[in-house]
Amino acid sequence: MKKLIFFIVSVFACVAVFAQKQKDVPFNGIVADLLGQPLKGAKVWVVDPNYYTTTDKKGKFGLTNVKPTDTLHVKYKKQLYLIPVDTMKSVRVRLGDEIKYQVQQDEELVNTGFGFVKRRESCNSSTGISGEVLVRTGRTEILEALQGLVAGYTLVNGKPVIRGIGTINSPTEPLYLVDGIEVASLSFVNVYDVDKVEVQKDANMYGVKGANGVILVTTKRGSRK
Repeated sequence: MKKLIFFIVSVFACVAVFAQKQKDVPFNGIVADLLGQPLKGAKVWVVDPNYYTTTDKKGKFGLTNVKPTDTLHVKYKKQLYLIPVDTMKSVRVRLGDEIKYQVQQDEELVNTGFGFVKRRESCNSSTGISGEVLVRTGRTEILEALQGLVAGYTLVNGKPVIRGIGTINSPTEPLYLVDGIEVASLSFVNVYDVDKVEVQKDANMYGVKGANGVILVTTKRGSRK
């Protein structure tokens, strides 16, 4: 009976994931200056400034389900640019002084789909912690150091639980990313090498792998890339 229930739950979970993938539509973009040099760290959102993405070192960013009626908000060095989406399915943006900008759609970015960037929208359900804070806990293991620093975070049999335990047999271990690369564990990373750690409870942008949340680690070496 337990096996039957587990099978039914698994089927429903797969259907839900498939429906989510069918519904989500990627919207890719690149932000640069007027000379074409990519701008890293530009903040991009559509409606809620608390639900945003940031450009990487190549100026890339990714959003999902952007509508023609939406306005793209691009903020760089305290300057905000408002860009109507209209019929565009991707954007190459070049920012100038004040509110001047150049924008065009790029078919190559449209065809890239969800693989354009690894990290998409961030929201309030994430908690960011600096490496200095982790060091002050006196612990050298990242997972242990996070205890007491993230609401709802706990260790069960040495494994982190971010979103709570559903059933006895269901896995609860989150997805681990170190400098954007998926890893099996964080045991090889010392807190003294950490620039920052972000714990995300709602991580739908990572699909099934992010169902139990995500722990993103940026090392001091990775932050200098």
